[in-house]
Amino acid sequence: MTHLSNYGNDRIALYTFDNVINFVDKWTNLRLKTVPPKELAEKYFNLYPDQKEPLWTNPCDDKRHLEIWAENKSCKNLPDFLIIGPQKTGTTALYTFLSMHPAIRSNIDSTKTYEEVQFFSGTNYFRGIDWYLEFFPGNPSTVTFEKSATYFDNPNVPRRVHSLLPKAKLITLLISPSKRAYSWYQHMRSHNDPIALNYTFYDVVSADESSYSAVHDLRRRCLEPGKYAKQLDRWLSHYSANQLLILNGESLKENPAGTMSKVQHFLHIKNQFDYFTHLKYDNKKGFYCQLLNNGRTKCLGNSKGRVYPPMDQKSQNYLSQYYQSHNQELKGLLSKLNYRVPQWLKDDLELAEYV
Repeated sequence: MTHLSNYGNDRIALYTFDNVINFVDKWTNLRLKTVPPKELAEKYFNLYPDQKEPLWTNPCDDKRHLEIWAENKSCKNLPDFLIIGPQKTGTTALYTFLSMHPAIRSNIDSTKTYEEVQFFSGTNYFRGIDWYLEFFPGNPSTVTFEKSATYFDNPNVPRRVHSLLPKAKLITLLISPSKRAYSWYQHMRSHNDPIALNYTFYDVVSADESSYSAVHDLRRRCLEPGKYAKQLDRWLSHYSANQLLILNGESLKENPAGTMSKVQHFLHIKNQFDYFTHLKYDNKKGFYCQLLNNGRTKCLGNSKGRVYPPMDQKSQNYLSQYYQSHNQELKGLLSKLNYRVPQWLKDDLELAEYV
């Protein structure tokens, strides 16, 4: 039996199963017993708990699958690379800049999660490969990608992604984890989250075991993604280092055209797109936007580039200590992978020494 969808209504598995049961019944002394499907499933998954959830593999890895797959399906439509997050580091800006490239196309929007498919990180995964492929119609000759910032720190996602897309490339953006945590807190306040509205940032990030469970949930979403080395190690246990591009989120903000040149080189894009002539700094928004033919700029929506009150010093000091060991691990990992240590990481580590 298999988790893979349909196999073109192939019935060999049922035929084989029937014959095996008939053989055991007639030619052995084993006594066979039938139980209701639910009870049988419970017995099976108690024996094999790691198989409670499906793990979609690439149906094009076996020529037998290709022979029985419908003609309108193609693994060429699956994404060539993924922007994996984390949230609040500039992934939407990167998504927008990539979508400007004539040789690169993204997934079509979701009615619920907009530009993010969020297939590998939630219940959408149980909808199967066919559901996922619906987000990638069109010309398979272009380089295809999807961006779901929820992928980065979800412990189930690297294994799931690698099982279906073992040859895919991955892009992640990193900024100061303290800054990212504060940005997420302010993001939740702007969406009228009751916990963020009624608890200060320091109350959230310093919450102990006696705190309200909802406070802990927000604390986890603020802090866990910022343990960058831990999350990256999980991805690198499934993918080789040359399949992963780690970008400095501050560089994308300050020098997007130069950063996009790195991205195109990483993706081996033959026809380089000149972002230097297609991006322009917008003084009102405070960041770079797409330059249109009429000389005007097309920027991200009002929810992007919000100006928040400065983080209070007490929270800054707390987070510099909280992330010190994680930042040290990140520094070691970046050096091992031959990346330059970004200035924000140097600053965070220096601050931690003086607190």
